[in-house]
Amino acid sequence: MAEKLPMTHCSSFLLPPAITDDGNGSPPTTYALIILNQRLPRFSPLLWDHAKIRVCADGGGNRLFDGMPELCPHEHDVSGIRERYKPDVIKGDMDSIRPDVLNFYQNLGTKIVDNSDDQDTTDLHKCITYILEFFSDDRKSNLCILVAGALGGRFDHEMGNVNTLCHFSTTRIVLLSDDCLIQLLPSTRHHEISILSSVEGPHCGLIPIGAPSGSSTTTGLQWNLDNTEMRFGGLVSTSNIAKGETVTVRSDSDLLWTISLKKNSHEGEEGKPNDSQLVSLI
Repeated sequence: MAEKLPMTHCSSFLLPPAITDDGNGSPPTTYALIILNQRLPRFSPLLWDHAKIRVCADGGGNRLFDGMPELCPHEHDVSGIRERYKPDVIKGDMDSIRPDVLNFYQNLGTKIVDNSDDQDTTDLHKCITYILEFFSDDRKSNLCILVAGALGGRFDHEMGNVNTLCHFSTTRIVLLSDDCLIQLLPSTRHHEISILSSVEGPHCGLIPIGAPSGSSTTTGLQWNLDNTEMRFGGLVSTSNIAKGETVTVRSDSDLLWTISLKKNSHEGEEGKPNDSQLVSLI
């Protein structure tokens, strides 16, 4: 059986673009940003600066319009902020965005794509499809889609977003909130995760999704897995701690990787988990 190729991950999109360096000698990552209909994470201006294309999913336009001025408290020109943070596209079934917001961005030249005829896919799914069609095949290999406002609010929406990760399992997609990030680690690859301790961690977790994991092995964690079986109703890795600069993951099934995000760069002290690394779900 052929050895699985490694896949590297780094949260450098949480750092200013001027100092971003993946450090692995690979071609630079191309970022796209999707804004969903939840409160903007506090670091949304950073995500915006990294992105080559910015897409609002329907009511995400309201969040951008209302929330971006709040994230620029030292600027008093609200209209100027809204004009500067103009999305390239607003896409979805248009049942949530306010008419005043839609007209504002449309007058600035934002492309409006009405998919109200498609009720079988979520607005996030529609936006990802648009982005994948936007980039040429040679740029997709280094593409990473950042999704702001993907967590919080209704649980069925959160699970729908996680399901979308599984649908687009060959595309790098990161779901983001103020508190954490989530991404899929497909079983077809081995994974090397660079930990940026100034902005993320130490608390993290690995969760089997779609099917039980018969065997998962890690390095770089407080409580490493060693050919460990994980499944819902049994054991999953929660309240773990990233100990070093790199975490490696090998598994026979797809896993969700999640890690906490620090409120500011001064939060460098390691916390203690509430429970052991393996938690029984009853």
